[in-house]
Amino acid sequence: MTDEVVLEASGLRKAFGDLQAVAGVDVTIASGETYGLLGPNGAGKTTTISMIAGLLEADAGEVVVAGRRVTTRAVKARAALGLVPQELAIYPDLTGRENLDFFARLYGLGTKARRSRVDEVLDVVGLRDRAGDLTKTYSGGMQRRLNVGIGLLHRPQLLILDEPTVGVDPQSRNAILENVEQLAGAGMAVLYTTHYMEEAERLCDRIGIIDQGVIKAEGTRRELVGLVGGHDSIALAASGPLDAAVKAAAELPGVTSASARTGGLDVVAANARELLPGLLDAVAATGAQVTSVEVTEPDLEAVFLHLTGKALRD
Repeated sequence: MTDEVVLEASGLRKAFGDLQAVAGVDVTIASGETYGLLGPNGAGKTTTISMIAGLLEADAGEVVVAGRRVTTRAVKARAALGLVPQELAIYPDLTGRENLDFFARLYGLGTKARRSRVDEVLDVVGLRDRAGDLTKTYSGGMQRRLNVGIGLLHRPQLLILDEPTVGVDPQSRNAILENVEQLAGAGMAVLYTTHYMEEAERLCDRIGIIDQGVIKAEGTRRELVGLVGGHDSIALAASGPLDAAVKAAAELPGVTSASARTGGLDVVAANARELLPGLLDAVAATGAQVTSVEVTEPDLEAVFLHLTGKALRD
């Protein structure tokens, strides 16, 4: 991830009659960063995404993508972003290749560039072998992958993915997630919404939790978990002088508690990943022999419930 800001949305507000759907949302995403926007149904996610994508005019605030202000009328600014909506945006009576070629024409790609880019995108989404088949014969997962491919055709600097894996088979779901990882690794900024917490855990560098039209909390996974006082648990299978090992572990900075049990010891710490090398060295120095290590980290679900009072899929 770089420090180059691709998306800067500030002070976004939108009301529908008496309903304040979005009440002052700020989102910033850098090149190569995947930002997850999580919230229960009705929290304001779709309205926020629609304003960022230039599909809905904000009542207040502004959106800047790649240095250009985005509005419903700003065609050049919107060319820097790609949108993959929840609803499929493909033509069932066209082949996969014909769908991509059609949208590539809309993006203004010339003939030579269009042919080359369509082939590249088919490879990216893993549909080269089905490119000549009508998309109405595709599985739901294949249609979703094609939907993602359409959003990539013009090489956007910001890709917006609104629940792209809903209702897809495990193979296609994993393919989509791998695509997102590769795109972010290549420098693309990604705004990602999902109803699957494990996807957010896997993909997102930072996460914003939105509810009732406002961002309740934002940060890395570790930062968010810290909001509810979460700690990591480390289970060491070990033999030897366990009482001495427990004492050595308890003296390490960041350790909240350490205790012996049959066949090993349990350690609770603020950051297991940083602590683990020092912990293993300290335990080994007592003469104890460690045969296995299991680390359990608190998850985002607990944070989400704490902040919104709801499960992610509610």
